[in-house]
Amino acid sequence: MNRAIENKEIMSFFSKLFSFTQELAIDLGTANTIIINGDQIIVDQPSVVALDEHSDRMIAVGEQAKLMYEKTNNKIRVIRPLRDGVIADFNACEQMMRGLIRMVHKGKRLFSPALRMVIGVPSGSTEVELRAVRDSAEHAGGRDVFLIYEPMAAAIGIGLDVNAPEGNMIVDIGGGTTEIAVISLGGIVSNNSIKMAGDDFTADIQEYMSRQHNVRVSERMAERIKINVGAAQTDLGESAPEDFIVHGPNRITAMPMEVPVCYQEIAHCLEKSIAKIEQAVINALENTPPELYADIVHNGIYLTGGGALLRGLDKRLTDKINIPFHVAEEPLLCVARGTGVALKHVDDYTFLMR
Repeated sequence: MNRAIENKEIMSFFSKLFSFTQELAIDLGTANTIIINGDQIIVDQPSVVALDEHSDRMIAVGEQAKLMYEKTNNKIRVIRPLRDGVIADFNACEQMMRGLIRMVHKGKRLFSPALRMVIGVPSGSTEVELRAVRDSAEHAGGRDVFLIYEPMAAAIGIGLDVNAPEGNMIVDIGGGTTEIAVISLGGIVSNNSIKMAGDDFTADIQEYMSRQHNVRVSERMAERIKINVGAAQTDLGESAPEDFIVHGPNRITAMPMEVPVCYQEIAHCLEKSIAKIEQAVINALENTPPELYADIVHNGIYLTGGGALLRGLDKRLTDKINIPFHVAEEPLLCVARGTGVALKHVDDYTFLMR
């Protein structure tokens, strides 16, 4: 009995060591990239890569590269390869994917395995944009590459039965795009993809701080403001966060400033951007068949993505649209988890794109 167990362990060890195929589920996001291998999240890193200015050699990727962001000299350039949910810099995206994939099997195998991937993409992607994602994945070592629309992946990640004859609506607010989709019978019935999401919230905060307080803030500082006091409503009651102290140079005199910022200010400066998301949800509902609309009213609408963490957003949308909005558990991971499930059922899910 012990001999059989030992043999099994030895075979398992060698199969991992010499395995020539590895399956990866990738949520290639504008802000963060998450890679799942098996049932585990192996990589959860910012979608940032640092390259040598002259040779284009990769210097750092992920968290290490983000630490360099907005702090570089003329020998290094730090790039976010994805903008508005699509690849803006093809070479940088390929290098970033290579670097992140290397983190998955570093030190585990003697040879780099061929990769079978399922990658989440925005539902509003054009054929050219889909081709760019597929090419980047293939150049990074992908042998079999499948694509899945992010709202579909998010629905699977939440735990919904996407093949059921029932309507479910997903609002996935990422870094570059907000994906709104009605899903039924394994397909997207109506969808609305808008380029208004977390990056736009950050830009709104930068502009507001400059205009209202005369203080220049970096993109990273604006992101910290969003995380600490970001809100969609001006009345959060007992859940209101404490004021956040912002340090930066005066826009005119360049003298150092210290400015306390409250959540009501941020809710006010994000008003127009959130209103655009509200309108996009209403537009998607207008194109929804009545039977599915009734299901959505009954089931509610699910919020996923980093934007779902904005304080009071679910209540604001519920009050505006009169349909319950539910923030998914671990909204940042829904697309990645759904992509991981899709990887296991590649042969069963007909909505996957090759």
